[in-house]
Amino acid sequence: MPEVRIQKSEVRKKLTSALIGIVVIAIATWAGDASAMLTAKANHDHITIDFFYHGSTVSVKGLSEPGTDLVVKITSPEGHQLLKKKGKVGGMLWMNVGQLKFENTPNFYEVFSTRKIEDILSTEEMDRHVIGFPALAKHVEITPVENEAEKAKWFDEFVKFKEDSRVYTSSSGNIKTSMNADGKQEYFIMTDWPYQAQPGDYLVTVYAVKDLKVVEQATAKVNVEQVGMVKSLAGMAKDMPAMYGFLSIGVALGAGFGVSMVFRKGGGAH
Repeated sequence: MPEVRIQKSEVRKKLTSALIGIVVIAIATWAGDASAMLTAKANHDHITIDFFYHGSTVSVKGLSEPGTDLVVKITSPEGHQLLKKKGKVGGMLWMNVGQLKFENTPNFYEVFSTRKIEDILSTEEMDRHVIGFPALAKHVEITPVENEAEKAKWFDEFVKFKEDSRVYTSSSGNIKTSMNADGKQEYFIMTDWPYQAQPGDYLVTVYAVKDLKVVEQATAKVNVEQVGMVKSLAGMAKDMPAMYGFLSIGVALGAGFGVSMVFRKGGGAH
């Protein structure tokens, strides 16, 4: 009889261990599904630049947990940029009086959100993920400046310049959301892609936001590439600038000659 009791005890231990293992696996699987709910996909993620290129469109869509706000950020790699500094010389003429160097600065920066960013994210979270112009202002380094007030002044001028060039923007309320049959939240946004955006790789980051914090994020990529004759001419301008200069002069002279012939055939000025 004692042997039977020992065997039953061992069986109970094995069953208990197996049940614990099943529960652990179930919990891990559920947690994995929850953390992977946010998805991001950029349609038209390969944009080609040819002679007829004048911008494009990019849409971002995916799934998120119901009830979460969303932020979509599209950026180019960070680098350094120069901005000419203008000032009055002799109290009369506005002239270039130097230049400002911007470090840790993306050439392209777009942010879209379901609601105003300051209403759905804390300042700490915005700074941590560099979401919004105030957070970008803290992230960017500008030299030479004497104090924070001067830095803020020149950063604002820099943003205005970029906004005029259509490569910086920040707006809210333009992400559409809906519930699908599976009880998940679908989101979608369509944005114009400006022709001023340079060739290269762009990172799309989607943030799921709840209780003023980023609770999840997903990424996608957009590639902009020159093709055909545009790519050849760009390569020539970089690798053989002298030949590119002569070719440009030749094209300009040819265009001028063509215009003069048109006017000559038209009988000249009246």
